Amino acid sequence: MSTYRVAQVTASGGTFELTEREVPRPGTGQVRIAVDACGICHSDALFVSGALPGVSFPLVPGHEIAGRIEELGEGAGDRGWQLGDRVAVGWFGGSCGHCRACREGDFIVCRNLKVPGWAYDGGFGAQVIAPVDALARIPEALSAADAGPMACAGVTTYNGLRRSSARPGDLVAVLGLGGLGHLGVQYAVAMGFETVGIARGAEKADFAKRLGAHHYVDSTSGTPVAEALQSLGGAKAVLATAGNSEAITATVDGLAHRGELVVIGADTAPLGVSPAQLLMSGRVLRGHPSGTAQDVEDTMAFSALHGIRPMTETVPVDQADEAYRKMLSGKARFRMVLTYG
Repeated sequence: MSTYRVAQVTASGGTFELTEREVPRPGTGQVRIAVDACGICHSDALFVSGALPGVSFPLVPGHEIAGRIEELGEGAGDRGWQLGDRVAVGWFGGSCGHCRACREGDFIVCRNLKVPGWAYDGGFGAQVIAPVDALARIPEALSAADAGPMACAGVTTYNGLRRSSARPGDLVAVLGLGGLGHLGVQYAVAMGFETVGIARGAEKADFAKRLGAHHYVDSTSGTPVAEALQSLGGAKAVLATAGNSEAITATVDGLAHRGELVVIGADTAPLGVSPAQLLMSGRVLRGHPSGTAQDVEDTMAFSALHGIRPMTETVPVDQADEAYRKMLSGKARFRMVLTYG
């Protein structure tokens, strides 16, 4: 019997432990992926803590997967996939194909979205069975450790910016310079936006500039963030990567007329936005989900073209619990990535 390693939690809020499982076989329309790397996303905490409906234990999370196809299920080869293909799987782990969103072609908001670690075992295991519609082809220029985070953190920031109302030359602000924001600033600059980094502390100004930001706003300086943005002319778009509702709310009045607040940082607290803040200037407030497999491919291609990479700290899978705790503590700089030797 052939086995593989997984890092799993057996109860809500538990610690990760290593165990062996029998290698599974892919079904129709599926492939088996040998995982080379898997990023640790803050959203993994929603699964580990049992905060989402339908989460069951033991749990193997991980939705920033990069690896190689080792086995094709029936029909997978007909979709153009071959053994050895390098692929990534992100938050979008497949769609149902029959709900209204899918019938409209809006697969990322599928009512039955198959998120790895929720719908099926994720990349905290050395093998993953995934549907072919979840697969994104990794370009040769990207390593597995770079490609994994692109499948969630990368595509979410890239898509959030390219689908905003901002156009090259517009002022665009990125709130937060962490696992999402450090990529968001790089994408904004590469897309031709006049880019503002917003974070806590004057010491982060140099880092924002190293990422390419044209301006930096210290949210703790005493000058309101909205006032600082308006002094620069007002932001056509703010990409809110920080999971802090108070910080997100503070940017609204910094938007230009018909400016857009794009929220990708998750927080359970409500936003303190009044209708009047939106109405008089025609401002838009919207949430932005991740992206489909094609969006992930687009993100990786753009990143390869412009030399954009996530800042990562790689650790072997047998240190999964320590790596996860470091992510939770906010001490990761900037993406913890599990690797498989």
